[in-house]
Amino acid sequence: MLESVLQSLKPQMPQSLKTAIMVIGGAEDKLHGREILRDFFWRSGGSDARIAIIPSASREPLVIGNRYQTIFTDMGAQEAKVLNIHDRAQGDLPELQDYVSECTGVFLTGGDQLRLCGLLSDTPVMEIVRSRAQAGEITLAGTSAGAAVMGYHMIAGGGSGETPNHSLVDMTLGLGIIPEILVDQHFHNRNRMARLMSAIVAHPTLLGIGIDEDTCALFEGDGTLQVLGKGAVTILDPGEMTYTNQAEIEKTEPLCMGNLRLHVLSAGCRFDLRKRAMLIRNSRKSPLWDRG
Repeated sequence: MLESVLQSLKPQMPQSLKTAIMVIGGAEDKLHGREILRDFFWRSGGSDARIAIIPSASREPLVIGNRYQTIFTDMGAQEAKVLNIHDRAQGDLPELQDYVSECTGVFLTGGDQLRLCGLLSDTPVMEIVRSRAQAGEITLAGTSAGAAVMGYHMIAGGGSGETPNHSLVDMTLGLGIIPEILVDQHFHNRNRMARLMSAIVAHPTLLGIGIDEDTCALFEGDGTLQVLGKGAVTILDPGEMTYTNQAEIEKTEPLCMGNLRLHVLSAGCRFDLRKRAMLIRNSRKSPLWDRG
């Protein structure tokens, strides 16, 4: 909790803000309102925040890491430290393990998700981050490539703007922070609906989550997802899919999917991840939500 004197010096935020896992579609506002980054800052502890910035996905890790360090320091974080992990062996370093064991927030920057997984997967540092995020001990955010790695299965690359087909998407393993989801980012901005469809049809137990730029899918400990930012979060639910030809066709042939459910959520919308249903506010002034 922030002390009242500090509340008067900074934009007012709800006292009840808790830790969360923040999956950001990329290109989040870094200059003006900084809504998403500011939410991460407050959920990490505000003026008490000790933030680990991991820019391993980037080809210019120090440049991008220092940019976020400046942003969070200017917001008033107690500490924002760049962990420039550029070799897998660094994931074993005791000093880095100590820092991620004690920090209040971890931020994974954008870049190349394959590079990020190659450097972090199955390292002690990543195991600590994943465990603490899943336990609600820290706020973990990932943007762009840092968002793509959140699921156990991950979209490594592919095309866009075509009819859904197997060749449109390349799959591999992610970091497994939220194992039940499959994330695509820069979603409508780069016309990736068909790509996410092509991925989710082969993984019908997962939820496909497509996140637009400057938009965040915020996963809270109560089993709900809420949306922050200027764009939309698109959810593809194959749980009640009645038919697909995905096992019968060649890689470039069009996919067929029956009863694939679609939800599109904008800022303020919520989704019940356990019931796989939208939550609808009873009225604009009501804090209560009903299943949609």
